[in-house]
Formats: sequence, structure tokens, C-alpha cells
Amino acid sequence: MQASFLVQLVMLLLLGISVVSWTLIFQRSKVLGSARNEMRKFEDKFWSGGDLNRLYQELAARNNLAGAGSIFVAGFKEFMRLRQSASASPQAVMDGAYRAMRVSLSREVDNLEKSLPFLATAGSISPYIGLFGTVWGIMNAFIALGEVKQATLAMVAPGIAEALIATAMGLFAAIPSVIAYNRFSHQVEKIENGYLNFMEEFSAILHRQSHSSSNAG
Repeated sequence: MQASFLVQLVMLLLLGISVVSWTLIFQRSKVLGSARNEMRKFEDKFWSGGDLNRLYQELAARNNLAGAGSIFVAGFKEFMRLRQSASASPQAVMDGAYRAMRVSLSREVDNLEKSLPFLATAGSISPYIGLFGTVWGIMNAFIALGEVKQATLAMVAPGIAEALIATAMGLFAAIPSVIAYNRFSHQVEKIENGYLNFMEEFSAILHRQSHSSSNAG
């Protein structure tokens, strides 16, 4: 509390960054955990052997649809729409369904990656903000030394103390942000790979349905 005004501003800024970072860490942890659970539940239901039309109607009726279910609904909806068109070839039907799933996939990944750039930025700049406070505190200590003929510890201690506190706060804000960013990025990558694997498997199913109906016609 007795630090210089500029170092106090640095500390307040680092405290604000830390509070926002921890808020986002808890929020993202909950979102990614829900996404993993949703993907497991959807895959269990999808591969249970039920009717795809029935599954589509059930999921399309939901208001808060997300994850693999959203990708499935987007692809199946476009597949059914194009298949009803007499001018659409089986390949055109498949291409349209796959594009619809890609758009839905991008939307889902963007939602999962929300707030991660802030954590990356906080982890990158917080040590430098703390270092600025450190330099300012040490500079004040040297200024205090230069104004007297005989230096004492009591004269330089406040400047050194505020410099060390600024450094510590910079690390306190940066380390959790970096750890969380790396962990969440890995989790998002795994979830995205799960979505991509589902898209390929679902595309194969739609491909068989498209060609079987074409041959039957």
C-alpha cells in the first residue's frame, strides 16, 4: 500500500488480469467438460443402432443443441434437403452435407476456443508488466540512494520491496494463464479430432445411403 503510485497501478492491473484469468479458467473448464460429456452421450446414442430420422427429429427439437449433435443435425438436414431434389447427383448431395457439417464444426470449435486468446495474452504480457514495476521500484531505490551521503537499508528497502512484489504479482498472473491455455488448447484439439472422426464416419453412412437410394431408383 505504500508503493509509489505507478507501481500501485501496475499491481492493480496485474490483480485485474489475474481475477479475469481465474474466472475464465473456471468457465472454460466447465464448458470443455460439458463438451466432452455431450460428445460421449451423443456417440453412445448415435451408435446404438437407432433410426437416424428419429434421432434427427429429437435433436432438432432442442433449443440448446451443441457439439456433435449440432454437426449431425446440420449434415443430415442438408443431406435430406438435397436428396429430395431431382437434379442433385449423389456426389452433390454428399458435398453439400459435408460443407454443412464443416460450417457447424467451425462454429463449435470457435465456441470452445472462446477466451483462450485472453489467457494466452495474459500469460505472455503479465511478466513484462511486472518487470516494468520492478524496474520502476529499483529506480526509485537508486534515486533515494543518490539523494543522501550515507545510505541505509531503510532508505532502499521500500523501493526494492515494491519491485519484488511487482515481479511476484506478474508471475502469479502469468503462470496459471499459461498452464490453463496449454491444457485447454490440448483439450479443444482432442474434442475437435473427435468431431472430425464423427464427420468422416457419418459421411460414410450418408454415402452408402445416397448410393443405395440412387441404385434403387
